[in-house]
Amino acid sequence: MRPILILQTGNPPRDVKASHGGFEAMVQAQGGLQPADTAVVKVYAGEVPREPAAYSAAIITGSPANVTDHDDWSVATADWVRGAVAADLPVLGICYGHQLMAEALGGKVDFHPAGRESGTQRVERTPAAAHDVLARALPDRFEAQFIHEQSVMTAPPGAVVLARNAHDAHQMLRFAPRAWGVQFHPEFSAAIMRTYVEVLDEMLSREGADVPALLAGVQDTDASTAVLRTFVQTFGQGAGAAATTGEGTPRRAEPAGVADGR
Repeated sequence: MRPILILQTGNPPRDVKASHGGFEAMVQAQGGLQPADTAVVKVYAGEVPREPAAYSAAIITGSPANVTDHDDWSVATADWVRGAVAADLPVLGICYGHQLMAEALGGKVDFHPAGRESGTQRVERTPAAAHDVLARALPDRFEAQFIHEQSVMTAPPGAVVLARNAHDAHQMLRFAPRAWGVQFHPEFSAAIMRTYVEVLDEMLSREGADVPALLAGVQDTDASTAVLRTFVQTFGQGAGAAATTGEGTPRRAEPAGVADGR
C-alpha cells in the first residue's frame, strides 16, 4: 500500500526538537499517523521523492528557511509539487509548505509588512469553506498556532481563500481540487507552541512582541489540528507499512541552519 509522503523542509529550533521531535514527528503525532504509514523525505538534505504515483498523499512541513531564498533544494521541491498537483495527488502544505505551494503555482511570497505572527491566534473561515472537504467542519472562528514572518502576499490564479485573519488574508488556501495550504501549524500542540515561544523569547522581544502575553495566550487548537487529521483520514486510507524514513536519494550533509532550525 502507498504511504503518505512527508516532505521535510527543515527542523524546528534545537531545543524544540529535543523536547518534541522534528516536524515530521509532529505531523505524525498530530495527524494520527504511525511512522510505518509515512515516507519521510528530507528534501533540505538533498533527498528526492519518488514520482507522485508512489504515494497516497503528500504533506509539506514547515521550515526555518525562507521561500524567497530560492535554495536549490527548495526550487527542486517546488518543481516536484507542480507535477504532483498536476497529477492530482492530494497535497497539504504547512507554513513553509503553504508558501512554497503558492509560489510554485504562480503566487507571490514575501516578508509580511506587519512583521512576525506568533503564538495562538484567532482565524476565521470564509463562506467558501462551507463547501470544502477540509475546511467545512471548521467553526466560523477558531484558534491556530503560528510562527512565521513570510506570508503568501498574492494567491495563485484560481486559488480559493478558505480562512483568513487581520494579519494574513491567506491563512488557508485551496490551490486545486485536492491541493491545500495552511499558514498555521496544525501539527503544533499547546506544549509545542509554548516551547517555541520560550526558546525564541529574546528574538520575539527584540521584535516588539509581548512574550508574557503570548505565553499566557497559548492554548490547544483542536479545530485547526482537525484540518491535518481530516486530510490524513480522507486521503491516507491506502497508507500501510510500505514506507520508511529517508526514502529517495542518499543524504548529503545537512545544511546547518535548516537542519537545526537556527
